[in-house]
Amino acid sequence: MTSTSKSSPSHQSNLILTRLQALGSNETFLYVIKRILQGLLTLLLASFLSFIIIQLAPGSYIDTLAQNPKISPETLEQIKQQFGLDQPWYVQYWRWLVQVVTRFNFGMSFVYFRPVSSLLLERIPATLLLAILSIIITWTVAIPLGVVSAVNQNSLADKSLRVISYLGQGFPSFITALILLFLAQQLSPLLPVGNMTSLYYAELSPIGKVLDIAWHMILPTIALTITSFAGLQRLMRGQLLDVLRQDYIQTARAKGLPENKVIYVHALRNAVNPLITLLGFEFAGLLSGAFIAEFFFNWPGLGRLILQAVTAQDLYLVMGSLIMGAAMLIVGNLLADLLLKVVDPRIKLENLK
Repeated sequence: MTSTSKSSPSHQSNLILTRLQALGSNETFLYVIKRILQGLLTLLLASFLSFIIIQLAPGSYIDTLAQNPKISPETLEQIKQQFGLDQPWYVQYWRWLVQVVTRFNFGMSFVYFRPVSSLLLERIPATLLLAILSIIITWTVAIPLGVVSAVNQNSLADKSLRVISYLGQGFPSFITALILLFLAQQLSPLLPVGNMTSLYYAELSPIGKVLDIAWHMILPTIALTITSFAGLQRLMRGQLLDVLRQDYIQTARAKGLPENKVIYVHALRNAVNPLITLLGFEFAGLLSGAFIAEFFFNWPGLGRLILQAVTAQDLYLVMGSLIMGAAMLIVGNLLADLLLKVVDPRIKLENLK
């Protein structure tokens, strides 16, 4: 019993060492660590360039306040000192960067007089809920229709789907949103015109609250989906047509494999890879892509908050938004690479750029 207890710490340390060695030789783990380090450097450079560009922009929040005759010069000076705007830009940037790194503090919003991090975290769920649902619906609908269009090339179904995709891409997002708003007004109260919840939301049961939010998501989700759906469907069709012309597909058919297996096992698996790569950029586009839908449908997300920040020249809120957008681009590309590895194990992560 004594020898067992004495050897136990040694055994545990050996076990930990073995696991660390396994992680050190794991391709995925090493790739994720490498991309995280590269991402941190990218965020640092992006924050520095963004800060300089904002400083070079004409005007400032203080200049806007100075136009109000009710605000005295003493008050303006006090506000400058409160937010550190009386210091040179490089001092402001260094203080901001130290706060972000040490405390995840993006500074105070000039307009809201609240921490920027709390404002962003408050709005992120609404934007992610709307945009992620849009991506799920887009991929669920566009991929099968793109396959149908490619398999039945130049048929009536193919021509009809191509016309629909052209119309979807040709309509600007704000026009689509306006049409949906007009439709909602005509069908009221079947469809909500705006907001994320109803006036009686607090009185609903938990299931009722979920259904109420889902009801309000119908129109903005459709507005976000239409343009993305059209482009993704055309891309899926083009990629699958290219793969179906490859020699190995002709060889698979010559061997007598069923056509469904040739298309859905061999061809589709390779045709979908470029689309997965685009998924990273779609994830990054959640922030900007949801802006129009949030604006027209009064959705309480990040888009409206960022618009107000840019209009009011709210320096730290704009910086926080830009950094979050850059982080979403980095995370999105990393997730796309890992998903690509899952879909096609033959791909080496170290060869992905």
